Amino acid sequence: MTLIKVPQIWDIPDRQITPESVFMNRRKLLKGLMGAGITASLLPLTACGQQNQASNIEYGYTTPEAIAQNPEFLKGNLEITPQALSSQYNNFYEFGTTKSIQQAAQALPTENWKVEVTGLVKNPQTYDIDDLRKKFDLEERVYRFRCVEAWAMVVPWLGFPMGKLIEAVEPTSEAKFVRFTSWYDKAISTGPSWSPFSSIPWPYTEGLRIEEMANELAFFATGIYGKDLPKQHGAPIRQVIPWKYGFKGAKSIVKIEFIDTQPATFWNTIDGSEYGFEANVNPDKPHPRWSQATERLISEGAPFTWPRQPTLHYNGYGEWVAHLYG
Repeated sequence: MTLIKVPQIWDIPDRQITPESVFMNRRKLLKGLMGAGITASLLPLTACGQQNQASNIEYGYTTPEAIAQNPEFLKGNLEITPQALSSQYNNFYEFGTTKSIQQAAQALPTENWKVEVTGLVKNPQTYDIDDLRKKFDLEERVYRFRCVEAWAMVVPWLGFPMGKLIEAVEPTSEAKFVRFTSWYDKAISTGPSWSPFSSIPWPYTEGLRIEEMANELAFFATGIYGKDLPKQHGAPIRQVIPWKYGFKGAKSIVKIEFIDTQPATFWNTIDGSEYGFEANVNPDKPHPRWSQATERLISEGAPFTWPRQPTLHYNGYGEWVAHLYG
C-alpha cells in the first residue's frame, strides 16, 4: 500500500499549516487555560506537527515520496488549528461530558480492532484496521470542522473516501441508508453524568443517506496531523462529514450497516428537536438554545476570548453537497 496525497480543491496550502513543534511546548499552559471556564459557557446537554511537507512528515503508516497540495482549498485564509489545541478540546461522551477527556479516552481498547460491514451488500466484509489501510490508498485532506455547539476548527485528516468502501462491498438497490455504530463497553466507559437521563441509547450510532456517504467529501479518518488517530479523536477509525455538524461523525466505528430505512441515531433519539437526522451546517437555522449564525474558532485562551466568525452554509462546502438537498 502506498500512501498518496490526491490533490483536491479543498486542500489548504502548506504555508498555512502551523508546525506542531511550535505549540507542543505550550501544553502545560494550555491545559490550565482549557480547564478554566470551558464548560461554564455551555449548557449541560450538548452534542458534539509536523510541517506538512513531503521532506519532513512523519506518518504512522509510511513516508510518502511526495505530497502535492493544490493551493485552492477554501475561500479565505483559515489556518490549521494547532494539534495542541484540538487534541485537548473534544467531545467523546463514552468517556464523560467535559471537553478535557483526553486522559479518560486512553482507556479505549484499540488492539485487534475489527470493523464489520454488513446489511444490504453483495460483499459483506470484516476488516481489521490494517486491512483498511492496505486496501484503500490513504490521502490527507484538510477540512473545516463545525460543532453544533457553535465552535469550530480546521483539521488535517488522513484516511480514505467513504465511496471507496461502497465500491468494495457493492450495496444492493434496496440499500437507502447507512448506519454507523461506535464502540461501547459499559465496563470501561464512564459515560455522561446527566442525572435526568436514565435511558441513554448506547451504543452511539449515526446514519447517512447512501447518496451522502457516496459524496466525494465524505471521509473515513484513520489519522490526523500526519499520525495515527489519537483515542480522544475516535481511534482507530471515525467518520468525517465536513458539511454537517460534528456529532454526525461517529467515532471508533465497529460496524457499518447498509439498510433500507432511516436508522435511529444517538442524538436524534435523545432530542430530535435539537439534533436533527440531517444536521447540515446552516447559519439560518438556530439551535433551540443558541444561534448558529456565528462560530467561535478554537484558539489559545479561554473560550470566551476565541475569535468569532460567520457560519457558512454547509460549512462552506455547498458547491459539492447542495445538490443533495435540492
